[in-house]
Amino acid sequence: MKNQCCHKFRFLIPLVVLAFLALFTYAVYALWNGVLAEVLAVKVITYWQALGILVLAKILFGGFPHRRGGPCGHWRERMMSKHWESATPEQREKMRDEMRRRFGDWPRPSCCDTDDTKPDDTGKATGA
Repeated sequence: MKNQCCHKFRFLIPLVVLAFLALFTYAVYALWNGVLAEVLAVKVITYWQALGILVLAKILFGGFPHRRGGPCGHWRERMMSKHWESATPEQREKMRDEMRRRFGDWPRPSCCDTDDTKPDDTGKATGA
């Protein structure tokens, strides 16, 4: 029951994603038919054709999700990985503490804490 708040609205995520996609598709549909049909004299499209245009644009310009750590991984990630591997355990703990101080326990929401301690403004846990 303690972690129930973390999962309370999880079922809404797919609905929100679908609503956003439907709204974005409608925007493409309306803009295409309202602007391009008159300015460039192109054919009027249906809602489903607008969705197809979005999918095509994603394939052509956005690509597909892929692993970033492949053979040609991003140079920043490689540099950070080298820095982390060469750090001593004390330096690693210092980096973790600094990240906690700056960003808290993101992305874990505070309602998911399993103990009775709450972080204070320095990011360190104190008793409740």
